[in-house]
Amino acid sequence: MEPGALNDLRFVGARRRLIEQIRAKGIEDLDLLQLFDQVPRHLFVPEGVRTRAYEDAPLPIGYGQTVSQPSLQALLLQILEPTPQDRVLEIGTGSGYLTALLALAAERVYSVERVRELSTRARFALDAIGLANVALMVGDGSIGWRKFAPYDVITVSAASPSVPRALTDQLADRGRLLLPVGTRRAQTLVLIRREGDRLVRESLEQRCTFVPLLGRYGWGEEEEPGSRRPR
Repeated sequence: MEPGALNDLRFVGARRRLIEQIRAKGIEDLDLLQLFDQVPRHLFVPEGVRTRAYEDAPLPIGYGQTVSQPSLQALLLQILEPTPQDRVLEIGTGSGYLTALLALAAERVYSVERVRELSTRARFALDAIGLANVALMVGDGSIGWRKFAPYDVITVSAASPSVPRALTDQLADRGRLLLPVGTRRAQTLVLIRREGDRLVRESLEQRCTFVPLLGRYGWGEEEEPGSRRPR
């Protein structure tokens, strides 16, 4: 880990206050909360917003992308319940912050990012804190990463107009897939569970706004907000 990253006095108090804010929003699992104490979020955001690293808010990371607010990421982890035996596919590496949280909770994380510069920056931050159980790839996340399938957990940090079949096909038996589904402007979290050959879909009450999932099974580059591409 980067020397002094967790004990940097500029951020220790702010990180603990963030954890209390997450807890106040209904996340009571102490093991889950401890993950947020083990990952120095300030290493995963650009220097220009580093002083805001421990706000419970989304932050810009460049290239039209954001890192989600920590309390939302905690909710995603609470829903997915990754275990030390799980193989995780993450679509949308972004800053790499959620990647790091997943890597601490699971056996192995495979993460796909379409913006090469973000993937490179995330790799640097992950290496700085010594996480060696993460594989990164630059590519179209809407098609997944078939080479290492099936996955026990798949999480998508971008909004899709529908649930991509390519991702459900890569879900292991008893696996969980969580993604925001809706328009480009507003989505609802959808949880998919595989039970043998059956897929069980649950629309959760959590409304959210993520950047769009661009790619073969997501949104096209030229589509207008709120429109749907013919299937």
